[in-house]
This record gives sequence, structure tokens and C-alpha cells, in this order.
Amino acid sequence: MSGTTRITQLATVGIHVADQEKAVEFYVRELGFEVRRDAPFGNGRWIEVAPPGAATTIALVPEGAPAGIRLTTRDAGADHADLRARGVDADAEVMRMGPAVPPMFGVRDPDGNHLILIEDSVEGS
Repeated sequence: MSGTTRITQLATVGIHVADQEKAVEFYVRELGFEVRRDAPFGNGRWIEVAPPGAATTIALVPEGAPAGIRLTTRDAGADHADLRARGVDADAEVMRMGPAVPPMFGVRDPDGNHLILIEDSVEGS
């Protein structure tokens, strides 16, 4: 690797679900997971579940919202600039949606898989 990374962990894997309530019921009741986050998001909700004690969560993402792998970083702006300078297929800008939402941006790997880097200043709170 030609640069240093500020990526700290695999935080969340987002999967599409047709019905968030049914998905929560399955993961909590059938698999014994716990709800880690349930917050307003756009016109819907952002819901994350995980096994008790697990560091990585599963985001139950409604259809139409971006799913994918979310990685935390100590500095989204610096990572964005570094990756773009190295020619990585990254979003044109870092998304900044207000104080309750951490800065984030997307990158695509050579196979087109979507990764989202989220600044960990708010992630996990």
C-alpha cells in the first residue's frame, strides 16, 4: 500500500430487507441478537442489530437505500483526499449531513463492490 490508513474497523454490513420490522423480529427473536441502533434516517429508519458483545453490526437497510460494508475511519476527509489522489474510485465529495450524522463517503473496489468509510467520531454512539 502506498499510503497509511486511518481505517480502524469493520463496523457494519448493510443488507437490504423488504420489511424492517419483520427483519428485526427475526434477528432478535430467532437469532438472539440485540438492537444496537434504531434512529430516524431519511424517510425511514436506520436499524442495526448484532449478537451480544459483537463489535460488528448488521444494518437492516430498506430497499432503495445504500447497502454495503461500512468501515470506520479516524478522519474521513483525510482518507478521502488520500484515496482520490491515489486514483481510487471514491465519491467526488465527503457527505456531511449535519451534527448527528458522521462524515462519510463511498469507494468502489476493482470489482465494483461498494464500501462506505464513516468517521468514527459518531459511529458506535
